[in-house]
Amino acid sequence: MYICICQAVTDLDIHQAARNGAKTLKDLRRDLQVSVDCGRCASCARKCLKSANEDFSERLQLSASA
Repeated sequence: MYICICQAVTDLDIHQAARNGAKTLKDLRRDLQVSVDCGRCASCARKCLKSANEDFSERLQLSASA
């Protein structure tokens, strides 16, 4: 799903950015140019990044316990 229409950034792009270390909207702006044009995607991008980081943390915990 597209999160930032202006820059054609999808939720998968944000998940990849999270795997690469993105933690904040500022990181997404730097890496993907999210929210640099109209800014309407900022809250959705922030939520998507939070979800991606939570998913990534859960996977790390599961693999560490296995």
